[in-house]
Amino acid sequence: MRFFSDNAAPVCPQVLQALADVNRLDTAYDGDQWSQSLDGRFSDLFGTEVRALWVPSGTSANALALAALCPPHGGVVCHRDAHIQNDECGAPEFYTHGAKLMIGEGVGAKLTPESILAVIDLIANDVHRVQPHAISITNATEYGLVYTPAQVAAIGALARERGLGLHMDGARFANAMAHLGCDPAEVTWKAGVDILSFGFVKNGAMSAEALIFFKPELAELTLYRRKRAGLLLSKGRYLAAQILAMLKDDLWIANGRAANAGARLLADAAGERLVHPVEANEVFLKVTPEEAAGLRALGFDFYDWAPGEVRLVTSWDQSEDAIRPLAEAIGRL
Repeated sequence: MRFFSDNAAPVCPQVLQALADVNRLDTAYDGDQWSQSLDGRFSDLFGTEVRALWVPSGTSANALALAALCPPHGGVVCHRDAHIQNDECGAPEFYTHGAKLMIGEGVGAKLTPESILAVIDLIANDVHRVQPHAISITNATEYGLVYTPAQVAAIGALARERGLGLHMDGARFANAMAHLGCDPAEVTWKAGVDILSFGFVKNGAMSAEALIFFKPELAELTLYRRKRAGLLLSKGRYLAAQILAMLKDDLWIANGRAANAGARLLADAAGERLVHPVEANEVFLKVTPEEAAGLRALGFDFYDWAPGEVRLVTSWDQSEDAIRPLAEAIGRL
C-alpha cells in the first residue's frame, strides 16, 4: 500500500547477504579488496576506463561531482525542478564553496540545448558575472522522463563546444536504463557525460551510491573532498559490497525493470489522468483533493506533488499483486 517513495523500499536480500559476507576484520577506509575492485568492475560495465568512488548518499554524490566540475566562482546550469535545486538543502553550493545554480526550463524537467543556451547566452563574459562551468541533468528526471542517448549527446556536444563539464544525476539510473534497453555507455560517456552519480539506494541498496568519473583525473581531488566532508567511512567495504552485489548478474537492471513494470500497471489504469508519460517508476496523476482523500482512506500512501496532482512511486520489491489494488482503485475514480 506504500507508494510514497522508493527510498523507503526494503534492502535486497543479495545486498544483505553481501554485508554479512564482508562482516569480518579487513583493511579500513577504502583500502579493502571490495572498494579497490570498483574501478575495474565499472570500467567493464561502461567499456572504458573509469574511476569509481563509493559515497553514502545521493546528495553527497551530486555535490561532490559538481565540486569536481565547477569552481566556487562558477555556475552550474540545471533544470528549475532539478533535485540539486529543490531538494538538497544547498549542498551543491556548500560543497562547491559557493558556485551558483543557473536555472533552465524544459518539459518534464528535461533540459535541451536550446533551454541551456537561453540561460548561458544571456551572461556577459566579464568579471562581474558568474560564468557557467558545468551542466547537470537528471536521468530519469524528477518527473520520471528518460533522456535518450541522442538527447544526452546533443547536450554533451554543446557542453564540449562551450567548454562546460556535464554531470548526470542518476539517482534512478537503473530505471532509465531499464526503459532504454541500451548499453550504459551510449547514454553516458559516449554522449559526453563527464561524471555520473550512479544511484543504488532507491533500487535496493542500503546506504551506498557510486560516483563514476569518465575522466579519471577528475577523481583525484574528489578523494580529498570526500575525506574533508566527513564521507570517507572507516568501514568502506560495507558500501563497496552493496554496490558489487547490485552489479552482480545485473541485479540493478532487474530491479529497475520490476519497478518500471509496476509504474506501467498504474499508468494503464490512469488513462487521461496522467500528467507526464510514464517511462520509469514515477507516476503523476491529476486528482481532486476528495479523490486523493478517498485513496488514502483505502490505505494507500503517496505524495501530494502540486495542487490537483499526486505522485506515485513504485519500488523494486512490489509485485503485481501488491500494485493491482491501487490500479483498480484509480480505475474506479
